[in-house]
Amino acid sequence: MRVAFQGEPGAYSEAATERFFGPTAEPVPCASFDEVYERVQSGNCDRGTVPIENSLAGSIHRNYDLLLRHDLFIVGEVILRVSHNLIANPGVALADLERVYSHPQALDQCEQTLKALLPAAQRIPTYDTAGSAKLLKERDDRHAAAIASRRAAELHGLSILRENLEDDPQNYTRFLILSRIAIQPASPAKTSIVFSARNVPGALFKSLSVFALRDIDLTKIESRPLQGRPWEYFFYVDFLGSLQEERCANAIANLKEIATFLRVLGSYPRDLGAAGGAS
Repeated sequence: MRVAFQGEPGAYSEAATERFFGPTAEPVPCASFDEVYERVQSGNCDRGTVPIENSLAGSIHRNYDLLLRHDLFIVGEVILRVSHNLIANPGVALADLERVYSHPQALDQCEQTLKALLPAAQRIPTYDTAGSAKLLKERDDRHAAAIASRRAAELHGLSILRENLEDDPQNYTRFLILSRIAIQPASPAKTSIVFSARNVPGALFKSLSVFALRDIDLTKIESRPLQGRPWEYFFYVDFLGSLQEERCANAIANLKEIATFLRVLGSYPRDLGAAGGAS
């Protein structure tokens, strides 16, 4: 099975892919999130792995928008403990550092630690954590470091200057597994939807009440702009349960009567192993 992920080998998305599929899957690096979706949509890859939210830095909005633009389904989730490392070329010391490269999310997750450790160093966003490590190696930069995984450091022969660089040890990233075909998961399950409603008083309250009235637990609500209609929004909602359950199916049927647009992004098994670690 070929599984697309954004980034270079050693990226956290690759670790999430291996966690979900095991060693038999073939991870396929992609230059962007858009390419991940396109490879799965076209059939070039069987599945895709994309990050959707981080417990410290929040949501990855690009992937919410891409979910709506592609005809794909969520068929799984992976919650990965993310432990960042400050890495540099061999022989480089903290006192040598003038720049720190990494993905914007990783820089955000390590913001306070970097302020204390390297207050004068410039933060430079890149397309990927593991790509930052690759960049250091290719340039043999003696005045820069990267924030990336231990595996990225090992792949490129780099040294780890500091471990556990994240501001809070409760640093988890939730990844989604994408497929062209929906599944019917066994319990415990989660369902993701996206909908819009008329911009009138009480519309969002009425929309969400279809879940409250049936004691359905909402685990995530995210709003994104509805393009072409200023100050109107799509609402992305995750809730516990599967559309195979009567109460969940009835809630969606009820919501269809209220919403101006509704799409089920998928029902899938919940990841209950959030305490697992990766570095």
